[in-house]
Amino acid sequence: MNTSAATEYIVFIEGETTAMEFGYARVSSIDQNEERQLIALNRAGIKEENIFVDKKSGITFERPQYKRLLRKVKKGDVIYILSIDRLGRSYEEIQQQWRYITKKKMADIVIIDMPLLDTRKCKDLIGTFLSDVVLQLLSFVAETERKNIRERQAEGIAAAKARGVKFGRPARTIPDSFEEAVEKVKKKELSLRGGAKYCGMPVSSFAVYYHNAC
Repeated sequence: MNTSAATEYIVFIEGETTAMEFGYARVSSIDQNEERQLIALNRAGIKEENIFVDKKSGITFERPQYKRLLRKVKKGDVIYILSIDRLGRSYEEIQQQWRYITKKKMADIVIIDMPLLDTRKCKDLIGTFLSDVVLQLLSFVAETERKNIRERQAEGIAAAKARGVKFGRPARTIPDSFEEAVEKVKKKELSLRGGAKYCGMPVSSFAVYYHNAC
């Protein structure tokens, strides 16, 4: 048996790698729940350890888990995402990330709620063309919807303010004994902590009002 040929064969087999399947989920704030996306990724068969989740805005793309995912992805791997707007909120950003994953990383993307956007099935000319058209359309829709949401929020806030609705934390009511506590602190009869306890206020709040009063 030719030893060199056998060695080459073994090296070839050992060098083969299995394509990995990853999932990515994102919500725009810490308060939002990513459960719906995780359920969809789980149903697609993605292992929990291969799912990356970010809880930040998609505008700046400063997303640590997304960056971790991109570092792991290699040629032939597949990234599953529930909807196209999880890649970003602007038309340009979605297009840029799509090209980076499919062209530079040479990985595939599967958009779960839009079966046409599955690059594993769009390798021929017509399939690629249709995929590109759908991608551009959905990217535009995602950006437009984001703008509409922001406009509706701004209009709602303006209307609420016009009705006298107050936003932010309600103003703290200063106790009647506050001024007396301030005088005692000024005379060094009480510390700031003692003054706060005297009038029943949190120390931090008493300190702020005390310095403002002085």
